[in-house]
Amino acid sequence: MIDAREPKYRWGQSVVAAEHLYNDGSLPEAPEDTLLVAAGGPGEIVQVGHHAEANVPVYMVDFGVAVLGCLEEEIAPATEAAP
Repeated sequence: MIDAREPKYRWGQSVVAAEHLYNDGSLPEAPEDTLLVAAGGPGEIVQVGHHAEANVPVYMVDFGVAVLGCLEEEIAPATEAAP
């Protein structure tokens, strides 16, 4: 058995979107492919989970407009500038 990869970020941490985040169909109230959060948009991690098959942490981030599931490469600490 492979050990779960440790999360890089923690619950309650302020983050920003590292890239534009679009609706992938997981938010039925918004059209698919709609821009939900622009790169640099602020958010807060409200839950840290783990995708068992991919062995990667998954973060539930409250961006104010929606709570989105994000991977580590989609977010950055709020002190770092997003591209």
